[in-house]
Amino acid sequence: MAEKVLKFDLNPAYCKSCGLCYGMCPKAVLAGDDEGRPMVVDADACVFCRMCEYRCPDFAIRVEAV
Repeated sequence: MAEKVLKFDLNPAYCKSCGLCYGMCPKAVLAGDDEGRPMVVDADACVFCRMCEYRCPDFAIRVEAV
């Protein structure tokens, strides 16, 4: 079975840097950058629960397992 790879897409025009996405991540895959926008810090830890995508109030995040 092939290992899944995280594809994390952020639309910066929609993101308001609220922090809900990395606050909801159960595996600490995401963290805030200098502006508070999410960035992937540990892609290997991702379990593809998509909580970051589901909890984003502005629909700025898309997550895929490729």
